[in-house]
Amino acid sequence: MTDEDREFYRWYGPWKPLKPNGVKRLMRGSGIRWWIVGGWAIEAFAGVPREHEDIDVSFFRDDLGRLIEYFGPSHCIWSNRAGTIRPVKKPDDVLEGAHQMWVRRDGASPWIMDLLMNAHDKDTWISIRDETVRLPIDEATFTKSGISYLRPEIVMWMKARFDRPKDDADLAQILPKLEPAKRAWLRDRVQSQHPDHRWLKLMAE
Repeated sequence: MTDEDREFYRWYGPWKPLKPNGVKRLMRGSGIRWWIVGGWAIEAFAGVPREHEDIDVSFFRDDLGRLIEYFGPSHCIWSNRAGTIRPVKKPDDVLEGAHQMWVRRDGASPWIMDLLMNAHDKDTWISIRDETVRLPIDEATFTKSGISYLRPEIVMWMKARFDRPKDDADLAQILPKLEPAKRAWLRDRVQSQHPDHRWLKLMAE
């Protein structure tokens, strides 16, 4: 555990994140469309195990009320923005400008997942990074073993703003498996926002 992790746990409490099948069991019966993003989406697509610090689960913003009602009897939801957290018992409790929420069973239990509210227009997925990036949700996600995940090229585009070895490793895993159109989409999106990014050379090979 890093010093940063220890400091986080001291203030907010520990994490013991679910795995994708655990999320599937927890969300079964909710009637809410959801999908997993981040590193778990990369692993599901590439088929290569990797380390995970947490699990991020997205849903459409309009389903927030239904989600709160579904979790209310068994779990506690907290809105999170830049380290400020607030309990969410109704939609208006979400911190202004926040889209991330943490979930745990109760105050004595570890956090089990991040929930990410996603902007949308009906069934059109809208990126929280750039609202001009829009795709039908069926094109923005893929399904494996009955679980929906965000497409890997979208995940990597969102990761491009960071400079982390683990993201380089993820790119190396997915690039050989991406079909040409998806690879071109990723290259074009990275180039438009990060024209000098070192990944561009790799994606051109």
